[in-house]
Amino acid sequence: MQDNRKPRYGVRRGMLALACALLASCALVSAAPTAALALETAKCSAKPNGSGSSDVLGGQETRITWEGQASADESVASVSLTLPEGTSYSTDDARLTLLSGDDLMTRERPKTSVSSDGQTVTFALDEAAPAGSYVRLELYKIVFPIAGGDEQISGSYTLADGSAHDISDVPAITVTGTSFWDSASNWLKEQPWVQKWNENTFLRLFLNPPILVSSIPSVFQGFLMALAIVLVAFPLAIPFGFILALMRISKPRVLRAISGFYVNIVRGTPAFLQIYIAFFGLPLAGVQIPSYPLGVVVLAMNSAAYLCEIFRAGIQSIPKGQSEAARSLGMTSVQTMIYIIIPQTFRNVLPTMTSEFILLYKDTSLLAAVGVMEVVMYSKTIVASTGSITPYIVAALFYLVVTIPLARLVSGLEARMLGTEAAGRRRKKSLNEAGVIDGDHIA
Repeated sequence: MQDNRKPRYGVRRGMLALACALLASCALVSAAPTAALALETAKCSAKPNGSGSSDVLGGQETRITWEGQASADESVASVSLTLPEGTSYSTDDARLTLLSGDDLMTRERPKTSVSSDGQTVTFALDEAAPAGSYVRLELYKIVFPIAGGDEQISGSYTLADGSAHDISDVPAITVTGTSFWDSASNWLKEQPWVQKWNENTFLRLFLNPPILVSSIPSVFQGFLMALAIVLVAFPLAIPFGFILALMRISKPRVLRAISGFYVNIVRGTPAFLQIYIAFFGLPLAGVQIPSYPLGVVVLAMNSAAYLCEIFRAGIQSIPKGQSEAARSLGMTSVQTMIYIIIPQTFRNVLPTMTSEFILLYKDTSLLAAVGVMEVVMYSKTIVASTGSITPYIVAALFYLVVTIPLARLVSGLEARMLGTEAAGRRRKKSLNEAGVIDGDHIA
């Protein structure tokens, strides 16, 4: 009988050797470096231009850096970057650098010509880069759109053989939007006359144009808060003050004592101290009230004490004969007060009430001491970050926007009540009728 064991054993050894050869070849292939299929993006970033932050702000100059690795068989002849629409740039300082070495610390700047076509900037090398080069591109004076967002940059490149390819995997650059005021402030910083202006220490500290412009939106928020406080506090103070005035002139001694005690205490202590007692004393007593309603209540109670004296003086200025005449006509004391005394009182005290409104509006600045975000508090925050007093000047302007027109209104009301305005008009009319035109004729 023939023995078949040796041939079978030989076949098995052959198959085992083939399998080992396949495994070895796979190991060699996996161990060998994989060549890139195209010029791949290694980095694409913009230099942060936000003050004290790592943000890239729209509307301000920055720098773009792009880096890419060519495959081992690619010899790059030119690289193009296409910037997002609305982005401005300059090619004056644009440059291309070849990096090599273990840590890419060896730098070579080959001769390169830079050209632009719309939003596309092209870096063309006089001689194609060596195959497998690591390329860095730098573009300066880049200004992204003010609105900001994720700005996508695209790119392409050509090889020494003239073939064109797209750059893959270019990440978007996150740009933080800036407001109109910030853009205007940055524009002012670049103006020669502003730089000359700020060379003077006094002008730079008290009236720095860029800081003045950039402070407006923040201080305006505080202005709205101050108006919201005073426009609620003053209407609340009016009825409270009028009731106190009626108590002050009433016959019951208890009512007069209560009203007098309240008015003397409030008018005899600073409003600043009253705010401190309310904001720091009530929480210690376990009473938690939000800052806005508590500020409104404190200012309303303070103003009510002053309005009490204003209304009391207005009521007592009306001749007693009017009350007696009303009573003789059969009107009760309540009817006399409602139909005779109160209308005349409010008309007489209207200028003084307007002055009290101006004072109350200015007193809202005291709330900054307890952290209420009104005009002074916003200004104080900006001053702490800029070291300039200019935001306080902006705050003063916002106060003047309200106080000056109201002061003019008070003067007009007083003139009208005293009859000086009508007398002046009558005098001017008589002079015109007499043919008197100017001061020389009067003389």
